[in-house]
Amino acid sequence: MSNISERLNALGIELPDVMPAVVDGYAPAFVPFVISGNQVHLSGRLGKKNGQLLCGKVGDSITLDEARLSARNTAIELLAVLSSAIGDLNRVERIVKLFVMVNTGSNFLDPHRVADGASELLKQVFGERGQHARSAIGVAQVPFGACVEIDLIVEISNTRQMSN
Repeated sequence: MSNISERLNALGIELPDVMPAVVDGYAPAFVPFVISGNQVHLSGRLGKKNGQLLCGKVGDSITLDEARLSARNTAIELLAVLSSAIGDLNRVERIVKLFVMVNTGSNFLDPHRVADGASELLKQVFGERGQHARSAIGVAQVPFGACVEIDLIVEISNTRQMSN
């Protein structure tokens, strides 16, 4: 099993030491993750560009390529939350499920291609353990007008109770 920090370094990815806020100034009424048995359920994270929300409709004001990159960046943010939840990303046994909601214009038919930005990143980081089930849907709106929201379910080894 390859060391996950080595893979992240090879990909030029540095996870923040502190779990990023969902949105600056927003105090959510939910927790960023819940550990249940050997699964970690991560709350949805919003698409950003350079640390700021990327707002707009994919297919209208946001291109497919911009949205794919935002989905990739969102997956990186999810990994930061996961790292905060479990301490060591080498504990990941499998990425179980990725759910991607894309804020789409009325004629945009490719939310699955946006979701590929996140899916491909997870496979690059975790190899076979990163292959996952996935749903990708176009929606009329995402919180704060962000272009994408993604949540994640992960199976981990050596589960221990942690507080959030």
